[in-house]
Amino acid sequence: MVNYQTAEMQRYNERSTVERVNGRLKDEFGGRRVRVRGHAKVTCHLMFGILALTADQLLKFVT
Repeated sequence: MVNYQTAEMQRYNERSTVERVNGRLKDEFGGRRVRVRGHAKVTCHLMFGILALTADQLLKFVT
C-alpha cells in the first residue's frame, strides 16, 4: 500500500497545529484579555506573547 496523505489530511494537520498555538497564546500568554487600546498596542501585546511562546518552545526543544 502506498503511504501518502491527501490534501484534506495535510490541511487538518496544519490547522490543528495552528489551533494549538492559538490556544496556548490565549490560555498561557495573555492573549485572551488584552487590556490596551489601539492597533499598535494590541499588536505589541500579542507579539510579546508570541515571543514568550517561542522561547518556551525552544526551551522545551533543548531540554
